[in-house]
Amino acid sequence: MFNRRRREESPAVAEETEPVQARESGPWDAGEPHSERERVDLGGMRLPVDPGFEVQLNLAGDHIVGAVIIFKESALQVHAFAAPKRNGIWEEVRGELAEGVRSADGTVEEQEGPFGVELAARIPAEGGVQPVRYIGVDGPRWFLRAVISGRAATDAEVAATLEDVIRDIVVVRGDEPMAPKEAIELRLPPEARQAMEQQADSRPVPDLNPFERGPEIAEIR
Repeated sequence: MFNRRRREESPAVAEETEPVQARESGPWDAGEPHSERERVDLGGMRLPVDPGFEVQLNLAGDHIVGAVIIFKESALQVHAFAAPKRNGIWEEVRGELAEGVRSADGTVEEQEGPFGVELAARIPAEGGVQPVRYIGVDGPRWFLRAVISGRAATDAEVAATLEDVIRDIVVVRGDEPMAPKEAIELRLPPEARQAMEQQADSRPVPDLNPFERGPEIAEIR
């Protein structure tokens, strides 16, 4: 009896001690090993930058909550949010986004993308219909939402460049308590803050999420 019980329990012990495999691509959590490349440090998010990118920031009131990368007639808008420790929220958020698109008289369908299930939407816009891709990634205690619009929404070559940006984003969740879906606040890097203080005007960026509109500030090159 004793020996038989030990043999039955040994697989469970082996399963518990099996090491967790490192991921090969991001978006990354700040606490895990990740690739080295040039990134803009926005506090709660470290955003990859390459030549030809224009980076602008989204405001909600006085708080910076997201960033936009402009590249080849395309835009990538990214926001990071707090999420529960054990459960991802992309499935729930996906349903909310789909409902919002339909309520705006747009069309939307799920499709498989490089990060799993995403939404392909067509949203009424001035002068026609705007194709948009909604991408979501559940991380450890955070959720990253990415919105691709413009040429990259239908051009695979341009989209690949912006998808690589998503893969190399680093999310800095922090240890403070946050409610699920609460935006992880960002901050300007010191050099950008100094440039903003010297700049009288800022060029507006069109908001790419029709459901959470907010002003945009600060071009970072």
